[in-house]
Amino acid sequence: MNIRPLADRVMIKMIEAEETTKSGIILSGASQEKPQIAEVVAVGPGGMIDGNEVKMIVKAGDRVLISKYAGTEIKVDGEKYTILRQNEILAIVE
Repeated sequence: MNIRPLADRVMIKMIEAEETTKSGIILSGASQEKPQIAEVVAVGPGGMIDGNEVKMIVKAGDRVLISKYAGTEIKVDGEKYTILRQNEILAIVE
């Protein structure tokens, strides 16, 4: 199935959280934080949103930082994705 976001929406795939700390301690699933870095999979065309022109800054392949509970999670062909508005993205990770 092919998904194409509309308007100023962006489809992302979360990058898995580290299972060990920098000092080598292995974390259980319950103690791991929800990941906040994701890879952009697809981007909507932008356009007029609520009377304002929205230009899409992110593009497919970008790594982005999002807030912990932003967007709507969906499952497509067994893979988990999140769809959110571009203004919910906090930064592009370079």
